[in-house]
Order: sequence, then C-alpha cells, then structure tokens
Amino acid sequence: MRRLFPVTDQTVTTDSGGRPLGAPGEGGGGRGGERGGAAEDHEWSLDELADAYAYPATGPGGPGLWLRANMVSTLDGAAQHDGRSQPISTATDMRIFGTLRGLADVVVVGAETVRLEGYRPARARAEFAARREAAGQGPAPAVAVVTASLDLDFSLPLFTSPLVPTLILTGAAAPSDRVVAAEKAGARVVIAGDGTGVEPDRAVRALAELGHTRLLTEGGPRLLGQFVAAGVLDELCLTVSPMLAVGDAQRIAGGPSVAVPRRFALVSLLEEEGFLFSRYQRRDAG
Repeated sequence: MRRLFPVTDQTVTTDSGGRPLGAPGEGGGGRGGERGGAAEDHEWSLDELADAYAYPATGPGGPGLWLRANMVSTLDGAAQHDGRSQPISTATDMRIFGTLRGLADVVVVGAETVRLEGYRPARARAEFAARREAAGQGPAPAVAVVTASLDLDFSLPLFTSPLVPTLILTGAAAPSDRVVAAEKAGARVVIAGDGTGVEPDRAVRALAELGHTRLLTEGGPRLLGQFVAAGVLDELCLTVSPMLAVGDAQRIAGGPSVAVPRRFALVSLLEEEGFLFSRYQRRDAG
C-alpha cells in the first residue's frame, strides 16, 4: 500500500527546483522507481494504519465527540453484492476495518445490517491493547444496534457472549416485550427518541453521555443516510473497490435527500492494487 495524499516528503521526491521527479517532461521516477515520486509501496503494519486513522485529539481546541463511518463501494456505486459487502472488499480493506474498530469506543450499526452480515461482538486484540489503555478505553469497543422494533435474535453471540455488553438504541415507544427480552439477554437498552424510532442526534449524544466519544458506524445505508441528513457525521472512511457490480444494490447511504449536499474535504488517500482507501472530513468539523 502507498500514500497518495497528503503529499509530503515521504510521498514525493523533488528536484532542486522543487518540482516532483517524474513530472511530465522530466522522465524518471521517484522512490521505489514509481513515476511521479509516489511513496514506496509496502505492506503497512497495524501501527502504521492506527496512526493514519487516529481520531482527532480531544480536549481544548479539539472535538469532544467524533462520529466516523466506514463503508465500501464499487466504481458504479454498489455498497453490496448479493446483499453483503464482503464480495467487494479485500484483505487490506478488512485490516483497515479491524483497525477502525480497534480505535473506537463503540460501533454503531443498523439492525438490518446486523441480520444480513451476521454481526458478532467485537473482540479484544493484543495489537491495540496499549493504545486503548492509553486512551482510557476498555479492551474492545461495544456494539450499539439501532432498531425501532427490536426484531433481533437475542440468542446470538452478539447478545449472549460479548466482551462488552451490547447496546440497543431505540425509541421510547419501542415494544415493551422486546425491550424486556433485550435486557434479559444482557443488552443495555438506551432510549434515543420520543417515538418508536431513533433520532440520530440524540443517539450520538446518548452514547457520549455513556462515555463513548469515539464513534464508528458501519452502516447500513439507511442508518448512514440518517446520520448524514442530521448533520452529525464528522468523517467518512470510504474504500473504493475497482469493481463493477451493476444490478440494483444499495448505495452507501440511502433515505430522503438533503436540501443542500453535505460538503466534505479529502484528508487522506491510500492505494493498493487499484483499491482506494480514502478519508473525508466534514469541512466544519473539529
């Protein structure tokens, strides 16, 4: 994998005049023999990935709460193939997936995605233990499931054997029998809406009140669309897969359109074998 953006002294070699070696008309290449001076292609360690995807520093002048999303899309905009994201992913994409989880306080996910993807509880990983301890985090992120109906199988490992109790984000008018079933299974039910559904801004605030300020959502598309529409998404980590899926698969975000498209700025771009691993942040975030 190699870094394409931001351009630094590690991504570009310049001549005495400050022009990138290998620029048009110059001939030659940069480090590693790559044209344009692109950074050397190598397998990144988990530490390098964790540094590249670190949450913004909290405290004076920094954000106290940060919601990032992690999604994958094909060239023609499909977020899934045959209902799952795995066929359009790659091993490096999954390493980044694991890294983002290793940095988060909580993983927020929609109930339909839990059902389709066969969600399991997040596990503790030795590679991130020191970072998590230094950040005051537990051994693994909690999983928070957003659901209005609580139509979930509470006998699954996500509820019966998580390292950290699974959270259920729902509305005040959720079916009482399902709330009882969730709590009996060991889940913690968190009310984040006055009706049956969840209000995105209240969900984010409710998680922060529980001490979860480094938030990661893995979708699905409807949930991501709700976060975007509510203006609470700070960052999108998007893998662009060099595949064409055609069909009628969902986009990474769905739901009603916003009055004005949300503007995000590119802050990082990595590449490996045609896969692009990008980070975009809301222009007014931070």
